[in-house]
Amino acid sequence: MRRVSHWINGQLVDEGDEDLPVVNPATDEQIAVVRMAGPRTVRRAIDAAEAASDAWARTPQSRRAQVIFRFRELLLESREEIAALITAEHGKTLDDAAGEVSRALESVDLATGGPALAQGATSQQTGPGIDTRSVLHPVGICLGITPFNFPLMMGMMMAPVALAAGNTFIWKPSEQDPGTAMKIAELFQRAGLPDGVLNVVHGRQDAAEQLIDDPRVQAVSFVGSSAVAQAVYSRASASGSRAQAFGGAKNHLVVMPDADLDVVADQLASSAFGAAGQRCMAVSVAVVVGESDEPLLERLRSRATAVRVNAGDVPGTEVGPVVSRRAQERIRHLVKEAIADGARAVVDRSTETVPGYESGYFVGPTVLADVPLTSRAYQEEVFGPVLVVLRVDTLDEAIDLIRGHRYGNGASIFTSNGAAASHFEREATAGMVGVNVAIPVPVAAYAVQGWKGSVFGDTGLNNASWSFYTRPKYITSRWESTVGTDFGFRPN
Repeated sequence: MRRVSHWINGQLVDEGDEDLPVVNPATDEQIAVVRMAGPRTVRRAIDAAEAASDAWARTPQSRRAQVIFRFRELLLESREEIAALITAEHGKTLDDAAGEVSRALESVDLATGGPALAQGATSQQTGPGIDTRSVLHPVGICLGITPFNFPLMMGMMMAPVALAAGNTFIWKPSEQDPGTAMKIAELFQRAGLPDGVLNVVHGRQDAAEQLIDDPRVQAVSFVGSSAVAQAVYSRASASGSRAQAFGGAKNHLVVMPDADLDVVADQLASSAFGAAGQRCMAVSVAVVVGESDEPLLERLRSRATAVRVNAGDVPGTEVGPVVSRRAQERIRHLVKEAIADGARAVVDRSTETVPGYESGYFVGPTVLADVPLTSRAYQEEVFGPVLVVLRVDTLDEAIDLIRGHRYGNGASIFTSNGAAASHFEREATAGMVGVNVAIPVPVAAYAVQGWKGSVFGDTGLNNASWSFYTRPKYITSRWESTVGTDFGFRPN
């Protein structure tokens, strides 16, 4: 049985208060055991990060970038191994896992530009003989708490930039798929990262709270549900840390009358059902403007019915299992409840089983029409392969739905009308907006950032992380001699 231990100060630390099983979601079989950190282990990780902090912050930017470059090459060489590990622990298909590795590489590419991106500014003659400049300093020890659905990508949207900026980093991944973080720690060590600069700790809520509460931890990044995100943000802020916490989503895709319904149906199926709907940027609500709802539903019916559901490592699989039995039961209950509320089940594969994998946590693609806006299937993040389809008369009515929802992670529109697209871009209340793009996640050179109840804090991941993982210092200097006293507080 594979044991997943902690990575502290450059070595495996096999200690903890309890062990949890790591289960293959396709088979319900235990494939590993992960140690849960107790207070002593958490302190060891923080101590290691603190001991390494000053030396790493003083390391020249170019040398830090060289480590990131070497890590990138090792990650590229290990992409198939990591994809297989993600599939085994998470359940997503090998193709989808490989896509996650590629997205993670984009974030690492961004971090290699640290010497160019972590620059300050200088202004000359801001007063008589006075110059003013700003420089960026690392903040110190940074904590990243990442979710199960992207065990690699979310960590890579945090750690590489934090490290490139001169910080040390403690990573607490999900205990449901912890193996990827351990592999990353090993690759960073092989790339030449000094011991203690990156540490991995596995644990429950008490371990996360101890990490957040420690005054030596200066920055906390979190991705997960909105309820937990708000709690993490409040706790980190109360302890004096800067914090960014990303929560749930209910991403709407607006279908205009001029949209190509075949293209829309393909894109909706891919976005809503891919990774079994376990993406924070998956489309979970399609809003049809006008009378194209039934033609679109017919297309969605054929596509949802044809999706191949199976174990993620079976060739040809398009949708694998959800991550746990608990998730499976919750999704099935929400579908059943929506139908009881009056929703029409266009396709309901939520309770089907997969031959040969009867114990797996499978939920098939499901399409619901006429869902009441008060139903939990519309109000809450289902986080499964369930698509809600609504009909409205105008674009403004569709935008009102988006504006009225408590989440604001992403929103998209499919149209060939530039005026409609521009209006949507301006009015949609979401941090990431797509035009004829169903999953509008920007490239790493921009930021991953939600609005409203989807985020707590005002920064983002990827390129926006430079400002989060550094703090500016402003220096005003004069080198010309001056004489005379002046007791007034005057402009330079």
